[in-house]
Formats: sequence, structure tokens, C-alpha cells
Amino acid sequence: QVHLLESGGGLVQAGGSLRLSCAASGGTFSGYAMGWFRQAPGKEREFVATISWSGVVTDYTDSVKGRFTISRDNSKNTVYLQMNSLKPEDTAVYYCAADGIFRGLVRKSASLYGYWGQGTQVTVSS
Repeated sequence: QVHLLESGGGLVQAGGSLRLSCAASGGTFSGYAMGWFRQAPGKEREFVATISWSGVVTDYTDSVKGRFTISRDNSKNTVYLQMNSLKPEDTAVYYCAADGIFRGLVRKSASLYGYWGQGTQVTVSS
């Protein structure tokens, strides 16, 4: 069983930055692909970014490319999402997820992730 705990959300003005963290416990974090997803009010949960178990491969949704960076520190069982140049449309609850498959591929589909955190709110004011 993998437990995920996000932190780092908050209120920021447009153009500002936030760094989200997701601390994992249980399971084999260093072997799992990790993802960040977000869900805005009235909208479906959407893919934001993913990183391979090794950290070598990353992928992003088009709307955040060049602004967000996903990274991980396997020695700390933590994955990060650095968010720069934030826009009001980035406002959402952000969730981290672990696929739970040892050394699997990076994944964009929420249905392929077996473990989820409780989410952290990010609000960007205009």
C-alpha cells in the first residue's frame, strides 16, 4: 500500500510560482512512475505531468509545457511540481499519483494510477 501526501499549495498572484511536494510512504516509491493531475470546479480531473521511476523521462500536458517542471528525489521518496508563470486557469486541486507498477512506463491516463493523494488547493488570482 502506498500513501501519498501533497503539500505546497496556496494562493498566489498570476505570474507567481509555487512548488508542490508529494511525499510517499509504503510500497517501492523509487520503482514507480509518478504523476500530477488537477481538477478545477465543475471539470474533470486532467493530466498535468508525469515522470518515470528513474526520473529520466517526463511528459506534460501542452498547457503547462515551459512553465511547470516535474522532478523526483528517490532518496526522499518525494516528487515535486515546480509551477512558474502561474495563470488563473491553473487554479485547481492538484493531486499526485503513483502507478504502483514496478518500473512501468510513464502514464497520462488517471485510470492507470493505483494510488492517489488527498490533493492540495492551488488558487491563482488575476
